[in-house]
Amino acid sequence: MANLRDIRRRIKSVKNTAQITKAMQLVAASKMKKAQDQATSGRSYADLLNKVINHLKEQTSPEDHPLLREESLEGGSDLVILVTSDKGLCGPLNTNLLRLVSERVSEGASFITIGSKGRQAMVRLKRNIVADFTVKDPVSFAETKPVSDFVMERFLSGDYSSIKVVFSNFINTIRQEPHLETLLPISPIELGTQKAFDNLAGDSSGESGGPECSGYLFEPSTRSVLDTVVPQYVGYQLYQMILESRASEHSARMVAMKAATDNAKQMIKDLTLEYNKQRQAAITAELLEITTAMRALE
Repeated sequence: MANLRDIRRRIKSVKNTAQITKAMQLVAASKMKKAQDQATSGRSYADLLNKVINHLKEQTSPEDHPLLREESLEGGSDLVILVTSDKGLCGPLNTNLLRLVSERVSEGASFITIGSKGRQAMVRLKRNIVADFTVKDPVSFAETKPVSDFVMERFLSGDYSSIKVVFSNFINTIRQEPHLETLLPISPIELGTQKAFDNLAGDSSGESGGPECSGYLFEPSTRSVLDTVVPQYVGYQLYQMILESRASEHSARMVAMKAATDNAKQMIKDLTLEYNKQRQAAITAELLEITTAMRALE
């Protein structure tokens, strides 16, 4: 009977766990829909802005704006913005990001972390963290602007030769891929179909894109226009990457919690079957004892 009691306790424990994971799945599904809508709504603008800025770069000289320069500063190091989640239970999302960091980011790079999981990992790995930012959910542009202003200031001061972003690229609900993008110096974002918010307008960056984006007139001056447009480009691209990462987080958590709930239900079925077998065996044993005792009395 002690074994039956243990099985009943395990069934109750797994049922309680299944209730928790089911609730987390529903919450993640609600947040996922909002995050996906927020991310997809800005993709067209981010794609067009990327094309326009790179065409402007081709028609201007690096002296027109310091953020347009392509050559790296000698002796400069990389500054990496690592965008992770604040909470766990989202599958291999953060693990894949950290693996990408270990494979493609140099040991001498410095980090700006967005998300507690990334900060904890960088502290554990003894990497140099120059700043840590917190972005609430849902993401607002006002919260991400201080991050872009900070990295532009450090880039213009010559502290770093490049600014890179490591984030989770949202493809669909069940597919999220870690990506490493160069934010500064400004360069084309070319990931083909791998990047969800790139190439949504088709192959317009080819022959048809050139004439449409050529022949710009700058008023009142090239420098004044670039002083407004280029920082806006940097800020919005970083904002879009954080949106993609947040949509990936909620999608991965919803999928992980659904898998956990399904596994818990299957475990309950297995434990219930085992419980019934043990109970039937106990009843059979008791009947055999009664039958044997009755025959002994005859």
